[in-house]
Amino acid sequence: MSRNLYILAASLMLFSLLSCGMMFTENAMQPGLPGNGSLWKTTSLFLFLGAVVSAFAGVMTALFEQVERRNESRLNAESRRRRKA
Repeated sequence: MSRNLYILAASLMLFSLLSCGMMFTENAMQPGLPGNGSLWKTTSLFLFLGAVVSAFAGVMTALFEQVERRNESRLNAESRRRRKA
């Protein structure tokens, strides 16, 4: 699950960088695109924030999965010790 969130964060970051780059292009070079630089800044900011939130969710998911695995292995080890005794 965390791998999917990391991939989402990377793709959102890529689109954020692209929209940040569009802010610096000339309006005449790309007809049909919004020429307002503040629109591209806002889009870039929201995509960047989405990437940060997605990466944070990926890290937290990985941490909680690791805690679950360690807790399960500890419980299994304790139950094996009780069976032997």
